[in-house]
Amino acid sequence: MISDLRLQSYRSYGDATFEFGKGVNIIVGANASGKTNLLEAILVLCRGSSYRAKDIDLISFDAPWTRLDMTTQDGKRTVTLERKDTNSEKKYVIQSVPLKRLVLNKTIPVVVFEPDHLRLLSGGPERRREYIDGILEQTITGYATLRREYKRTLAQRNRLLKSIHINTDEMFVWNVRLSELAGKIVLYRTILIDKLQEEISTIYQSLSKTNNEITINYLSSCNISNYSTDLMKHLEQNIDEDKQRGFTSYGPHRDDIVIKIDSHPAAISASRGESRTILLTLKILELKIIEKSRNKKPIFLLDDVFSELDGSRRKALTNYLQDYQTFITTTDADIVVHHFMDKCRIIPIT
Repeated sequence: MISDLRLQSYRSYGDATFEFGKGVNIIVGANASGKTNLLEAILVLCRGSSYRAKDIDLISFDAPWTRLDMTTQDGKRTVTLERKDTNSEKKYVIQSVPLKRLVLNKTIPVVVFEPDHLRLLSGGPERRREYIDGILEQTITGYATLRREYKRTLAQRNRLLKSIHINTDEMFVWNVRLSELAGKIVLYRTILIDKLQEEISTIYQSLSKTNNEITINYLSSCNISNYSTDLMKHLEQNIDEDKQRGFTSYGPHRDDIVIKIDSHPAAISASRGESRTILLTLKILELKIIEKSRNKKPIFLLDDVFSELDGSRRKALTNYLQDYQTFITTTDADIVVHHFMDKCRIIPIT
């Protein structure tokens, strides 16, 4: 649980301090008042980075540094960012111990629900890959490192594809390495997809009061059961095509996650209400999976989403929030407050 937070030279804040309740905290203010910045600061302290900006963009304009301090039941934690030309240097202090990077067991589990997530179904496949990978980075030790290594290897192969003359021996080495890393990524992804599938219909039906069946599947041009070997074959066989395009056309960076409602692709057939209910279902599953994996209740951050949900979906979401410390931003407190009676704390942003 987070009890208090101080922001110094952070985004729109000069020096501000906030105190929070252990349940639902409703952050109320006009548009552009800094509500989302406050949620983002909590995320940076919990997980180490923002979901919407580079580190250097978190420092107030013309300020040389920013500092975030937060108190939790486990003690104090601090993040500082110092401007270094066009980049920044980030430092952590967790319970008086300085750290250069937040490894998984030093992070606080957190689930974010923000308006852009409503495009998870209709947007491009990169959104769905990021969603799955985001959960895995919070639950699997080393997964973030695995992703970074895959991206580096992919970049090396793509650079080689742009060469005038390709060294076939060097290309073979990168193909092997890329296939090995890809197999690990896809294994973790498909295990998670199977976990989501176990409860996705049950939770959706409880929210929607319907009998609709929801399925979630991993879609790839490679054989899922033998991914590394099959990807290696594709990389070798399609070298001319990749060279012409200038990028690698097969691999986890090209895969997708397909969600269906009653056997029809949700991106095409789901109504606006059905799409939002599917998203609520995924966020609830995310909370449950992270809590079970980490043996700790995640912090739940909701950025201006109550106005996007109708009354029944607000009520359904409210029922799942009771056991989590939650931060909700809104421009209209009346939309949110009556769902929680006297069990919430109002935090005005002026």
